[in-house]
Amino acid sequence: MVKHSDRRPGVPAVNPAKAHPLPQDSEPAQFFAVASPGLESLVAEELRRLDYLPGATTGATTDHSNELEGGVEFSGDIRALYRANLRLRTASRVLVRLGEFRAVGFYELRKKATRLPWERYLHPGQPVSLRVTCRKSRLYHSDAVAERILGAISDRLNHLSPAQPYDEDSASGEVQLVVVRFLHDICTISIDSSGAGLHRRGYRQAVAKAPLRETLAAGMLLAAGWDLSAPLIDPFCGSGTVAIEAAMLANARPPGLERKFAFMNWPGFDPTIWQQLRRSTTSLSPSPKPLIHASDRDAGAIKMAQENAARAGVGDFIEFKQQAFSAITPVGRGWVVTNPPYGVRVSAAQDLRNLYAHLGDVLRKQCPGWHYAILCNDDKLLAQLRLAETGRLQLVNGGIPVNLVMGQISSRNRNAD
Repeated sequence: MVKHSDRRPGVPAVNPAKAHPLPQDSEPAQFFAVASPGLESLVAEELRRLDYLPGATTGATTDHSNELEGGVEFSGDIRALYRANLRLRTASRVLVRLGEFRAVGFYELRKKATRLPWERYLHPGQPVSLRVTCRKSRLYHSDAVAERILGAISDRLNHLSPAQPYDEDSASGEVQLVVVRFLHDICTISIDSSGAGLHRRGYRQAVAKAPLRETLAAGMLLAAGWDLSAPLIDPFCGSGTVAIEAAMLANARPPGLERKFAFMNWPGFDPTIWQQLRRSTTSLSPSPKPLIHASDRDAGAIKMAQENAARAGVGDFIEFKQQAFSAITPVGRGWVVTNPPYGVRVSAAQDLRNLYAHLGDVLRKQCPGWHYAILCNDDKLLAQLRLAETGRLQLVNGGIPVNLVMGQISSRNRNAD
């Protein structure tokens, strides 16, 4: 805990009554959209569509300059920050870059951190949670760095700010997450604007045995190139996440529409701007209406999926059926996007090679000409599909490295390697 006696001589305190507001609507700021491994390019594409990054191409080359390991940098005003939280489907959270500076000593760290405008984002005495990483820096002790940052906050706000553990499951903005990164003696301090991770849309209260994160499901759909109007099938739907994300995507329903964010607890939060953004993105009028089919052989999973879809407001846009995957009845041509069981998370002792071989046979027979995107962690299982592959994306699902394998289904078998 930081004591008043820890204050450094000559460090100015800020009268909370004179705290500066958040940046005004026209004032630019730097943000960082955090992404799970492999989703960075999809987050960047979403930001381009929101006009927060340069155009998708320069000549024939996509501009990747804003994409970093773990996320994407972008800039904008406070409206952009609210809108990014409301609209981004594949990002994990959105950080505000509070400051960046060089520090090689603890006194220097605290002094420079005290100069940052903490009053824009914290109420005096508000609990904070600090996530600190230190690499290749003279200040390498993360707990000691956290102590100095906490002291700087208390100096600036003239009030003790207690440190508390961050609970992802119950994050509501009352405990403000502060992210501190030291790399080569450069300290970057960021304020989390999201609160609970952005995958927590609010609709998934019932989950199957191996739930798929909402951000990953959205990433599967975007990576697969689904055109938002062609039929889409998930024959291993579980709790319905892929189908629900597809319906929300096709209906342009923002993923953050029904949840709260950390920025709502900031001193300068503008509810008028927020409500304007919500009202401008609540239309449910897909044109044309896609056929989204979700099935599973488990009756309990189907019940959960239907309940989740109803909470998401898209229950009328998905056809749910309890059936084996071999019973799918495709109409026209479209996409199969699915996350079949792959042993590690559901049935480690079960040999799934026959299931994947049968799945490949069913897709060739019943879905010729369709596109597919299948998530799996085992190349040996994927080989059993005998489907032509046109691309793959390395991702992480629940801490497990997985591949999203994509292609177009032919009626002919692919030769085994």
